[in-house]
Amino acid sequence: MIIKKFQGKSEYEAVETAKKELGNNVVIMNVRSVKRKGLFSFLKPQLTEVTVALEEESEQRIPTPVKKEEPKQEMKRSLVDAIASEEAVRAENSAIEEKLDNLHILLEQQLQKPEEEKEREKEPAENKEEGELERFMKLLYNTMLENEVNEKYANQIIDEMEKMNKPGMPFDYALANVYQKMILKFGKPSEITPAQKGPKILFFVGPTGVGKTTTIAKITSKFSVDEGKKVALLTADTYRIAAAEQLRTYANILEVPFRVIYTTEEVGQALVDFKDYDYVLVDTAGHSHHNEAQKETMKDFVHSADGLAEKEVFLVLSATTKYSDLISIVDAYSAMTDYKLIFTKLDETDTLGNLLNIKLYAGADLSYVTYGQNVPDDIENFNPQKTVKQLLGGRKN
Repeated sequence: MIIKKFQGKSEYEAVETAKKELGNNVVIMNVRSVKRKGLFSFLKPQLTEVTVALEEESEQRIPTPVKKEEPKQEMKRSLVDAIASEEAVRAENSAIEEKLDNLHILLEQQLQKPEEEKEREKEPAENKEEGELERFMKLLYNTMLENEVNEKYANQIIDEMEKMNKPGMPFDYALANVYQKMILKFGKPSEITPAQKGPKILFFVGPTGVGKTTTIAKITSKFSVDEGKKVALLTADTYRIAAAEQLRTYANILEVPFRVIYTTEEVGQALVDFKDYDYVLVDTAGHSHHNEAQKETMKDFVHSADGLAEKEVFLVLSATTKYSDLISIVDAYSAMTDYKLIFTKLDETDTLGNLLNIKLYAGADLSYVTYGQNVPDDIENFNPQKTVKQLLGGRKN
């Protein structure tokens, strides 16, 4: 990739000069005003400097470093082992489609460096390329930290990529490598599927105020209205009358059965009563992860269906919770049961680093994310491509 600066009395004049030298396919990366040099320069109007980029034809034919290491089919097979073949193809296509958007942002910032650094342009070409790639990786690192990716995990990602990068590697290849690596770290999103026989029981656990009840209503709507499944709702949240009434209201609107349960034995009875249903969703009481008595009660509830039906547990977390508290929460629930993750309130934060932090810390699959109070809207399957794009500085959709 050629990156070059041109000056003119106006932006138009500078761009025309660039096109005459490099052709019409140049991409404008940055525009700024610069002072003239020389005697009496202060009496003359400023010049306009444009920075343009052009991908060379030879670079277009260079395969990505990943493809150099192994044939295309072998690469696909290795990715199948990690996240299934369809996800690998999707990740690869997404990387190609979206890396240019991220590259524009990152290069634009990288090119706005102090004047003294521009003097390095006289350095030998090899040293210059190494320096640019090093600055590029540092920019990626800082961008991840700004998005609240934990320093430990940001360092791991950069260390892994530096082992793969080679001097002179174009920025877009380096970015594509980081992008694909982070997608693989998130893994394939875990969607809820029906049980092979009988109903599947789904427990939703987590702290107070993270939006469990609203999330259950959204998922119920997806199953009942969109997919035509038979769904029953249970609530074990007998501490908050408002929460039970809220879920009852949703059940009435969606025309699905609703029941309040007080004991673990009632879970087993519900599975008998709803044996012809596809899903039984259980709302649980939010509580402090420091309260040992409440944790024991929660543990009894989530294990009350063991051996009676296929079961999944979903730990619902708010994306606005600070990382240290999230660690304490997942530690408490990890001691109770295996679980999958649902993150709520994505609309209330500009940083999504905690999604990666907790995924890597807990090792649990991500399932859904929510981004508002609207039922049945404001929920979607977790999308690793979109999340990684944002973590690397991409624009929100």
